[in-house]
Amino acid sequence: MDLKQIKQIIDLMRRSELTEFAVEEEGFKLKIRRGTNGLPVVSSSRGSASPFPLPGDSGAGPAPVTVSAPGTAAPFPPVTLAAPASLDEEPGVAYIKSPMVGTFYRSPSPESKPFVELGAKVVESSVVCIIEAMKIMNEIQAEAKGTIIEALVESGQSVEYGQRLFKIKQG
Repeated sequence: MDLKQIKQIIDLMRRSELTEFAVEEEGFKLKIRRGTNGLPVVSSSRGSASPFPLPGDSGAGPAPVTVSAPGTAAPFPPVTLAAPASLDEEPGVAYIKSPMVGTFYRSPSPESKPFVELGAKVVESSVVCIIEAMKIMNEIQAEAKGTIIEALVESGQSVEYGQRLFKIKQG
């Protein structure tokens, strides 16, 4: 994979909501993810005898690659977004997660009441919000029984697949 292909991937990420891209080919690994400022962070490594030499590389060991946006002199610092596993293991608590990438809305229209308020009891089939994806409004169901104890996303905010939307106390 050459620098031109990497730049094309970064350009694709800028034009879309893609937040992470990774590829591995015959001992060559490339991972690109958005930094906190929304610009890409690129890292690359390669095992021995890679068929994809990088400019100025001797071919020995891992080779870090950084790509800067136009007009910047320094590479972007890497960002770690991993959450501790203990967050997933709260007893009696479940999360309603986004089944898609899109824009989150708590109510059917700006003038309407939210689908659910804090303290509201929900069942598996309760509609809790809408996620707009490609100009289509998708009703999202709770898929769990319990009481809404926290809304984790603001209306109008972009959400990712698997992102937590609501915290519910089960029961």
